[in-house]
Amino acid sequence: MFTGIILAVGKISAIERRAGDCRLKIDTGKLSLTDVAIGDSIAVNGVCLTAVELGAHYFCADVSNETLSRTLLNIATIGAPVNLELALTPSTRMGGHIVSGHVDGIGKVIEKTADGRSFRFKFKAPDNLAKYIAEKGSICINGISLTVNEVNGAVFTVNIVPHTLRETTMGDAVAGTQVNLEVDLLARYMERLMQGEAAAAKDHGGITEELLQKSGFLG
Repeated sequence: MFTGIILAVGKISAIERRAGDCRLKIDTGKLSLTDVAIGDSIAVNGVCLTAVELGAHYFCADVSNETLSRTLLNIATIGAPVNLELALTPSTRMGGHIVSGHVDGIGKVIEKTADGRSFRFKFKAPDNLAKYIAEKGSICINGISLTVNEVNGAVFTVNIVPHTLRETTMGDAVAGTQVNLEVDLLARYMERLMQGEAAAAKDHGGITEELLQKSGFLG
């Protein structure tokens, strides 16, 4: 588990294709690995990866076909910058929100405008994720915990302050930049719980107006 508070920006230094999936080597920049062991989790642009090899300033991780199919690691290139976060410990300050490192889909920046000293970003999420994104709720973008300002269908906005722009890859993002998205963990589980026994049915349709009415959310 993670908090969505980025500790450093690293870069992909090697990509080794292996029988259909791949192994990545990540240079960790200013991120210290002194208390990291093989088998520990590290978030790379919001993707939870397991360290299988460690050096003083790098680690290697295997990326499965499942992860490649759901994240931007599928089109990663050598030299690409990546946001890094070490896994949560009992003493970690909970400065963001609970992040699993399991990416739900790929979104895109559609607008970036100055807003005081910050920048307001407008994103388009995949349509199937729109129901999980709520005004003033949390969302994880490339591993960064952010607060949703406004939502209009599958389009939502966030403000990113100067510190976050400097310390993450979002400072270089422009209209058209693709990003990994992870919706709030509680929203995903709430949907499943509301389905009740129907969740076991094959091809269950998820949250519907009828289900919301039965659950007391609609009059």
